[in-house]
Amino acid sequence: MPKEIKKTILIKAPAAAVWDTLTNPEKIKLYLFGTETRTDWQVGSPIVFSGQWEGKPYEDKGTILAIEHGKSVTYNYWSNMSGSDDIPANYANITYTLEEKPGETLLTVAQDGLKDEAAAERSENDWGYVLDELRKVAEQG
Repeated sequence: MPKEIKKTILIKAPAAAVWDTLTNPEKIKLYLFGTETRTDWQVGSPIVFSGQWEGKPYEDKGTILAIEHGKSVTYNYWSNMSGSDDIPANYANITYTLEEKPGETLLTVAQDGLKDEAAAERSENDWGYVLDELRKVAEQG
C-alpha cells in the first residue's frame, strides 16, 4: 500500500522569500544537494532535477500538476535512482504549501505514492534535512 508523509517547518521569512527559495534554481541548488533544476513552473510543464549523488549521475523528472504562485505547487516525481521502472504507477506526488503568518511562513511538504514503509522512512529523513537547509537559505534572503 502506497505511503504518504507530511512535514512542516516554520521559517522566519516572508512567503515571497520562501517561494523564491522553492522555485529559484540557484537557491534550490543550495539546499537540495547541489541539484540542477529545470522547469518553467507552468502546469503541464516538465520538471527535471539532475546532478550527482554518491558519485553517480542522476536525472529525476516529473510534471508540474498544479501551481498557485506564491502559495503552493504540486508536481509528480520519479527518480532513475529508485530502481523502479519509469511508469506512472512509480511516480510520487510532492506538494509544497506556504502559509504566511506575521513575520514568518509555515511551509508544509507532502509526498505520497511511496511504495512502502521503508521508503516513507527514508523520505521523511531526507525531507527533514532538506527543509532545515531550505529554511536557512530562505532566512538568509
